[in-house]
Amino acid sequence: MRTDRDRDEAGRPRNARPRDAFGRPLPHGAQGIERVPDDYAPSAEEAVAAALGHLDDERPFLAHEVFEARWKCGPDEERDLWQGLAQICVGLTHLQRGNTAGAAALLTRGAERVAAYGTREPYGMDLAKTVEVARALAGSGALATAAIAAIRRTLAPDTAPDTDTDTAGH
Repeated sequence: MRTDRDRDEAGRPRNARPRDAFGRPLPHGAQGIERVPDDYAPSAEEAVAAALGHLDDERPFLAHEVFEARWKCGPDEERDLWQGLAQICVGLTHLQRGNTAGAAALLTRGAERVAAYGTREPYGMDLAKTVEVARALAGSGALATAAIAAIRRTLAPDTAPDTDTDTAGH
């Protein structure tokens, strides 16, 4: 059993290892990207705004961390929403890494969680469209940049950058 794992005061695992821009762990002591703090507890609106900023910067791994932080501090009845959005962002991260099988699995799993919200649009997000786009991206061979932009547009349709990026990468 490993005893050298990073843990907080309550004994819960923490991941203090640095990460590269695609979320891959780097060796301890290496220079990585700035991470979302473990104690970050955003409101829903703060989480959406922060995740959108990370997606605008093509950093879905960081958007995933923001959504994960929200699911940990948010109300139980929204847990599937934030977990699903985090999984979709991990799927986008896998696309960036060239792992199309992992991307398809996470995009599909995330879409299934978010689909439970039906046509509701909490916090300005078009969840029905998010589910539709995530399912379409799963296994599509889409380029990561196009996929990130497509998901980003569904999360805040009124504020999305105006792009005509083809999600199929054609």
